[in-house]
Amino acid sequence: MRKGGNTPVPADTVRIELGWRAGPGAPDVDASALLLVSGKVRSDGDFVFYNQAAHSSGAVRHEGKRTAGDTVTDTLSVDLARVEPTVDTVVLAASADGGTFGQVPGLNIRVLNAAGGAEIARFDSEDATVETAFVLGELYRRQGAWKFRAVGQGYQSGLAGLATDFGISVDEPQQTPARPAAPAPGPAAPPNAGQNPYAAQNPPAAPAPPSGPPAGAYPPPTPTAVSTPLPPPPPTAPATPAPAPAGAPVSLSKVTLTKEAPSVSLTKQGGTSGTMRINLNWQVHKQFSGWASKLGRAMAMHSDLDLDLGALFELADGSKGVVQALGNSFGSLHQPPFIHLDADDRTGSRAAGENLTINLDHQKLFRRILVFVTIYEGARSFANLHATVTLQPQFGAPIDFSLDECTVPSPVCALALITNTGSELVVQREARYLVPQRGTSPQRTLDHAYGWGMNWTPGRK
Repeated sequence: MRKGGNTPVPADTVRIELGWRAGPGAPDVDASALLLVSGKVRSDGDFVFYNQAAHSSGAVRHEGKRTAGDTVTDTLSVDLARVEPTVDTVVLAASADGGTFGQVPGLNIRVLNAAGGAEIARFDSEDATVETAFVLGELYRRQGAWKFRAVGQGYQSGLAGLATDFGISVDEPQQTPARPAAPAPGPAAPPNAGQNPYAAQNPPAAPAPPSGPPAGAYPPPTPTAVSTPLPPPPPTAPATPAPAPAGAPVSLSKVTLTKEAPSVSLTKQGGTSGTMRINLNWQVHKQFSGWASKLGRAMAMHSDLDLDLGALFELADGSKGVVQALGNSFGSLHQPPFIHLDADDRTGSRAAGENLTINLDHQKLFRRILVFVTIYEGARSFANLHATVTLQPQFGAPIDFSLDECTVPSPVCALALITNTGSELVVQREARYLVPQRGTSPQRTLDHAYGWGMNWTPGRK
């Protein structure tokens, strides 16, 4: 599609995939959505993004990132049948974390039919320069039906500036009012462009087709402080969210753990209740070097590799165990161990991958939790695996970190250790590759390394 073009959306449920190519110097990108009524949000709850993963209506959800080769996608799901009748537009946006969109190759947005995956629309952004946020497209109602429009409007003020323009109260200092990026030289805007924030800030090459909403339908809103309805927990199991503090603004902050700063207090970050989802996003490089090349096929491609996310747990009463796909030990969110593995993704085809969910409403019952990943089949080592671990509390800032390059023949990696100190819950970056002794399972190797003291028997999926 060209900028300004629109097309019908003949599906009740769609998947929005924001895609780009990863590479040296390319910043990370995050997808977000805003539900609008006459050009602005009704409350901060109408903003769906990495820190607020679901709309209260259940109509829009942020599903998370997935890597395939050098292509990364961040996905939103939209159930158009559940969008409230007063909502006339769902804005589909992107923000760059640590750079500009001029450094992001292959930026595009795709609208897919959730039933079957057929592509409905695609828009490729090709003129980005210094922008740090983009409105790439929008879903909007027209005569009782839904359409998609390719927008391609850039902002220099980041996600905070874009969100503020639509009426979101952001808990982040604003140096200047949100202003869009200066448009590249091109044809003059249509006469009514000044009434539409998209057209006024970066006019399309041609006026929007007459089938879309009329110009002036989206006047720039005035930011107001409103209460923030909290999102429901991930779909693995029902849970009742805690009430939001009155007047609490949306937080756009993230916490990144490094070797120099490897730990953070989840309690101090506000993660004291609700749920926390843990996700491993991984990418395999095809080139091998050193000892890995001597092993030949040391690492498999995505279609062959089966990675299993899991957790060793120890509760305050001394009980211990493991949550993992092996042995069908998927755990439970609402009874001990209050940890649940949502699925076993054996093909890499699930958009959300595998996720562990921890019920933080019962955090006083935890003593420690060790999150790990093992190779079940398809490779002998984590060589050439590049991965990011994300811990997404329902309340509080997301915590992420990258794994170091694996330089040993390891099929098991300890990712993060979560410890209850008695006064707070602390997340420690481990990123530790372990090499089992001959005849010793990866799980038993983890047990010995961290002193869990459990008895192990062979298991299968």
